[in-house]
Amino acid sequence: MDESQLTTVDVLEKEGKLTPEQVSTIKLENINTGTPPEKIILDRNFATEKDIAMARAKILGIPYLELEDLERPGISPEVLNMVPEQVARRYKLIPFKLSGNILSIAMADPLDIQVIQFIEKKTGRKTSRFLALEKEIVNAISDQYSQNLTSEVVSALNEVSSVSTREEKASSDFDRTEVIKEAPVTNIVTQLLDYAVKTKASDIHVEPEETQTRVRYRIDGILHEKIILPKKVHEAVASRIKIMSGLKIDERRLPQDGRFTFSDTGIDIDLRVSTLPTIFGEKIVLRLLPKSQKPPTLLELGLRASALKSLDMQLTRTHGIILICGPTGSGKTTTLYSILSRLSSSKVNILTVEDPVEYHIEGANQVQVNPQIGLTFASALRSFLRQDPNIILVGEVRDAETAELAIQAALTGHQVFSTLHTNSAAGSLPRLLDMGMEPFLLASSVNAVQGQRILRKLCQNCRYTYSPPQEVEANITQVLGNLTPAGRPIQLYKAKGCSECGGLGFSGRIGIFEVLVVSDKIMRLTLERASATDIEKQAVSEGMMTLKQDGYLKVLEGVTTMEEVLRVAQD
Repeated sequence: MDESQLTTVDVLEKEGKLTPEQVSTIKLENINTGTPPEKIILDRNFATEKDIAMARAKILGIPYLELEDLERPGISPEVLNMVPEQVARRYKLIPFKLSGNILSIAMADPLDIQVIQFIEKKTGRKTSRFLALEKEIVNAISDQYSQNLTSEVVSALNEVSSVSTREEKASSDFDRTEVIKEAPVTNIVTQLLDYAVKTKASDIHVEPEETQTRVRYRIDGILHEKIILPKKVHEAVASRIKIMSGLKIDERRLPQDGRFTFSDTGIDIDLRVSTLPTIFGEKIVLRLLPKSQKPPTLLELGLRASALKSLDMQLTRTHGIILICGPTGSGKTTTLYSILSRLSSSKVNILTVEDPVEYHIEGANQVQVNPQIGLTFASALRSFLRQDPNIILVGEVRDAETAELAIQAALTGHQVFSTLHTNSAAGSLPRLLDMGMEPFLLASSVNAVQGQRILRKLCQNCRYTYSPPQEVEANITQVLGNLTPAGRPIQLYKAKGCSECGGLGFSGRIGIFEVLVVSDKIMRLTLERASATDIEKQAVSEGMMTLKQDGYLKVLEGVTTMEEVLRVAQD
């Protein structure tokens, strides 16, 4: 038979995907009912959609492409930007590679010549067509365009030049305000915020440079550069954000702080905004705080085994201080909220003083500090003692006065929670002594100290196992000691990157913890002003699991990688 006259049924039969009996059934049903052969094949499960698509590709002489097999981290923004998302969705196609002047496109209907001519005219490139399953194309569009911010912003940037021209003519603040409210700049800011919500970013950094402005997103604790904006739009974008935040748009010499609420697909997001004058313009950082988000449980945070048991025992006590320690960005505040959510009930009076209030805790009375009017951690804490509290949360022990008041509150029968910036749980006691606290007061008021870090979780969809080098295995055994799992070889995990994790190999975060309970021996060491090293040795001898040990156990479970643990917990 002439190859050009082959049908899908012929090709599938020739390749052994259909039996002669099945072919007869298909042809008979087609004649009797007029149902297309491909639909009959699918309805009767004679072959898969992929089999049919590959047969069509062979007939058309066009390569078949499995979009799921594209190399990670995916399609480059440069290629995606050549075809707008709306066009891709309407015509069920996606560009995936650019080689010289040839743009490769996966299409559900590669015979649509009008669409091909439209794309070639729009991009100024020749096209190379590939056939792909429609559902794979739709998934790829949702996946790839959602990971790419540039395409949405480019169209707004194309319009912004006319706004910039009018902006130059604006002589008063009122005129400038009217100009920057116009659609293009507003759309740019909206797209920046939308993308942050899509990718679950915690922060957006808008950073002016000498010739451009870069926008970076903190996703799972790591900053990723996502788009470069022309220098000419920076001032307009900054002014738009400042208007939304209630800040002075004509004040560019001093730092400012503000906040506003942004709604995205029914979710209200609180944004804290901070501006900072730099030599190239104002840098703006926006912190995203979902209003509806509830604090995770202690188990969801990653606390388990001896650490969880030790903390649980301390939470049953009705007085004393529990400190949460770690560097900035280690999740201390989130842990405090998780604890308070657990303790909150109608039978206890909970008072908190924070900077700022990040989550709303049901049943708690939350106060935000305002140093400009004299409402500090220390002044709020003094007032709290006259409010008949059971539980007091102090957002951070920043100075000797706050530390002293917290200790007094603990000694007078209150349960006090707070955070401290130290690198380890053992280092918190010497730090408080350095602040001028009396050793005997410290020893009798602090119940426990928890040290913590946050690290990225491996994507569970694309992770795979591998056998580590001998020296890595030896290091794991040395660090874990008697905690090393016995009776099986050590297997570690990596991730190759997939559509679920945006090609990063990581999705979500989890904590690693160490909980130091102030025992009689540790109390004695505190009275003797012992070093953090001596205190830690004693705590480990009493059963404390260190940050690194907790991290290594999570590595062996496939939760994260060795590199992540060493990144956040290396001494």
